[in-house]
Formats: sequence, C-alpha cells, structure tokens
Amino acid sequence: MPRTTDPQRAHDRDAEAGATASATATAFPNEFDAESVARLRAAIGRISRRLRPTVAGSGLTPSQISVLFTVVRLGPLGLSELAEIEAINPTMLSRITVQLVEAGLLRRESRPEDRRAASVTATALGRRLRERVHNERTRALSEYLGELGEDERAALLAALAPLEELAARIGERRQ
Repeated sequence: MPRTTDPQRAHDRDAEAGATASATATAFPNEFDAESVARLRAAIGRISRRLRPTVAGSGLTPSQISVLFTVVRLGPLGLSELAEIEAINPTMLSRITVQLVEAGLLRRESRPEDRRAASVTATALGRRLRERVHNERTRALSEYLGELGEDERAALLAALAPLEELAARIGERRQ
C-alpha cells in the first residue's frame, strides 16, 4: 500500500509525535528518548487501526469487536470483570453487550449465585466471526510483511519477543 504523502497529514503526524515527545521527555529514564517512544507508539497504533477494518466484521464497531474477542478468549465473563478488562464504563458495556446479544454473537445469563449479576459467553456464531476477523487481519498483515525486504522482516522477527513481553507487561499493569 503506498504511503500517503499529503503534506498536511505528514505535518499533523509529525506535530503530534513532536508534542508527545516533548511532553514526555522526562518521563522515560531509559535508553529510549521520548521521540523514539512516541514513534513506536504511533507506529503500533497506525498498524492496529489499519488492520482493524475487515469484511467479516464490517457490521461491528471496534468496541464491539474488542468485547467479542475478549469474551471468546477469556469467557464466560461477568459484566463487571469484562468492563474492567476492556477499560470501559458499565453503561457503555451494557449497550455493547445488548447489541452483541441481539446479533446472536453473545449470550447473556444471570449468575446462579447472584441473579442480579450477569455473565456473557460467546455463541458459536460469535466464535466463528472472531475466527474470520482474526484470519482476515492475519492474511492482510502477512501480505504487507511480504512486501518488506529480507532485512526488515528479520528485524521485525527479532523484535517480536520483546514486543510480546511489552504487551504482557502493559496488560498486567492496566488491569
């Protein structure tokens, strides 16, 4: 996919990275300077956003897909636990789960120990949709990786383990 050369977008991107870098210059006492940290964060965010749109999940919002993926991966989950994992307020989560239940992707049930509390479980349809979205995103990323040179691919493979460790640490601290 060709890189956009729109001067305004490039300026906005550079200004955002620069503002973030200067605002966090003293927050990172390690070998990474603030600009490198901002560039890494921006690159990860752009990759994630650009892989997000899929044909399989085109009728769902990013929040709905995130909730569905979490329930498929970790479910069944109580709504309060799910809200904490997803870092969204219970009212918003309630709306999202209702939409996913109405779409037949989740099943909501009262908890036997406390009928006021509810939990959600992915349906077979929800699990299949998650698999299709996951496969579509994986194929897309694989195609883009194939366009890189051998050295670039090797560098990404070498960075994979540290990025996985970073993702795990961030997940632990945010929960």
